[in-house]
Amino acid sequence: MRRLAMALAALAAVAQTGTAQTDPATQAARGWRETHEREILREFMGLLAMPNLARDTAGIRANAVAVSALLEKRGVKTQLLEVAGAPPAVYGEILTPGATRTVIFYAHYDGQPLDPKEWATPPWEPVVRDRPLEKDGRVVTLPATGKIDPEWRIYARSASDDKAPIAVITAALDGLKAARIGLRSNIKFVFEGEEEAGSPHLAEIIRKYKDLLGSDAWLICDGPVHQSRRPQVVFGARGIATVDITLYGPNHELHSGHYGNWAPNPAMALARLLASMKDDDGKVLIEHYYDGILPLSETEKRAIAEAPDVDRDLMKELALGRTEGGGKKLVELLNYPSLNIRGMASARTGDKASNVLPATATASIDMRLVKGIDPATAAKRVIEHIRKQGYEIVESEPDAATRMRYPKLARVVVEPGGYSASRTSMDLPISQLVLRTAEAARGPIVKLPTMGGSVPLYMIEEILHAPTITVPIANHDNNQHSFNENIRIQNLWDGIDLMAALLAM
Repeated sequence: MRRLAMALAALAAVAQTGTAQTDPATQAARGWRETHEREILREFMGLLAMPNLARDTAGIRANAVAVSALLEKRGVKTQLLEVAGAPPAVYGEILTPGATRTVIFYAHYDGQPLDPKEWATPPWEPVVRDRPLEKDGRVVTLPATGKIDPEWRIYARSASDDKAPIAVITAALDGLKAARIGLRSNIKFVFEGEEEAGSPHLAEIIRKYKDLLGSDAWLICDGPVHQSRRPQVVFGARGIATVDITLYGPNHELHSGHYGNWAPNPAMALARLLASMKDDDGKVLIEHYYDGILPLSETEKRAIAEAPDVDRDLMKELALGRTEGGGKKLVELLNYPSLNIRGMASARTGDKASNVLPATATASIDMRLVKGIDPATAAKRVIEHIRKQGYEIVESEPDAATRMRYPKLARVVVEPGGYSASRTSMDLPISQLVLRTAEAARGPIVKLPTMGGSVPLYMIEEILHAPTITVPIANHDNNQHSFNENIRIQNLWDGIDLMAALLAM
């Protein structure tokens, strides 16, 4: 049975490779890549070595200049799209005489905040490991000659999210140029510098440069491929709203023996409040929380049904004894709004813990939103739920008189930067063209209506009236948004194949 399974897997690999060979742009880019792998990786790792936090004004601008230089090296006409108080967006264009279609490729060059102490190696000193770190991957040196193992991984901040697409796009341009394969569309690039900060200025940038950014479609080069390692094309992204909740006890910490069972404990109260928001199976209990969801089309329902079932493998990979969702698969649950406790704080834990009754307790909640539910509505529903649990709600830090006036007091702050979900119809001609092109380049494609993460695509749809389609390249186990972020080298190679086909489609 094992030999039979191996043989079937080999046949499947041959079949997929055969399908991938049908796109001439992919063939050309792959041939060029196979003789320039070290050059590609060295250039990529040089970009990864640049600290890229959006709040670091000097560092993020240096990244923008470096990204512009990478495009200019390929003959792309570039400029920085500037608005006050924001990192610049890098814009590039390749205009094709006689073209009747314009396609914009979007990525971002900023990265998530981090604590260097959590990383096995410094986050902006990229290293190559011979396998995943959690599987005892060792740091290795790229060989001077010979084949580079495609299962090796590069570890650095933004290795997968989201400098990898920039690297594969530039490599794909090199491959197409070397093979003298011309472009059929006007191609434009927008590489943002504060996506990980919630894109607070992206709408302003789009409005200011609206004439420059007109297009028939935006291809969003962000996110991971399917957990089965099959490529995927995603037609929507969830929105997001974030709420911080603080509950109050005494005006300073108290001895837990002298005052326990008498002074209310805000940490215990917060635990009860949060527990009231969801049942044991993960269903949100907040009144009207699911109201307004835009139903899926028949095409979208069919795509979800056809997606590979990876839940059991993921449970094993993540050491999960159970899942939530009432028996629904992960791919189905992505189409519902979620409510997640992203962090809690009250007093101290571990070797820093002391026997006290805390003065305050805080939780930060993020809500991933689907089409039909906007951030203000989602936040309002949470606030109303807190009020129904008997809490007086304030927006600023309460004084002593306010704390004494109300038996149950909650400070609720809706963080700025929330945005709505977006979803492009899979039945549009441009959607079908992207799917055909991706399949010709990479073989069978997983098609999903919505990805789990949030990207502010609604701004593009709302202001420019252009559809957005996500074409991710990163491995699903890349640790994005966390420490030890990485990219599997084969995902870079596959990404070059895909981007070459899309650039030339």
